[in-house]
Amino acid sequence: QVQLVESGGGLVQAGGSLGLSCAASGRTFSSYAMGWFRQAPGKEREFVAAINWSGGSTYYADSVKGRFTISRDNAKNTVYLQMNSLKPEDTAVYYCAATQVYGGSTRRGAYDYWGQGTQVTVSS
Repeated sequence: QVQLVESGGGLVQAGGSLGLSCAASGRTFSSYAMGWFRQAPGKEREFVAAINWSGGSTYYADSVKGRFTISRDNAKNTVYLQMNSLKPEDTAVYYCAATQVYGGSTRRGAYDYWGQGTQVTVSS
């Protein structure tokens, strides 16, 4: 079992920045690739970013590429999502998730464990 707890959400103006954290406990964190997803009201949960077990490989949804950065610190059992140049359309509940798929995945179904989510609201 892996328990994931997100933090760092909040309200920010368009163009601003926000950093999310996801703390993991339970089984060996470094054996999992990690992902961030988001879900806006009335929409399906969508992929945002993923990172492999070592942090050496990352990839992003086109909608956030160049603005968001995913990273991890295996010594702290934590994965991060730095969000810059935020837009109102980035407003959503953000979830972190863990998968044993090597390198991570864009598919929700590939992830075994999920956090409870943290709200990010970007005002125009």
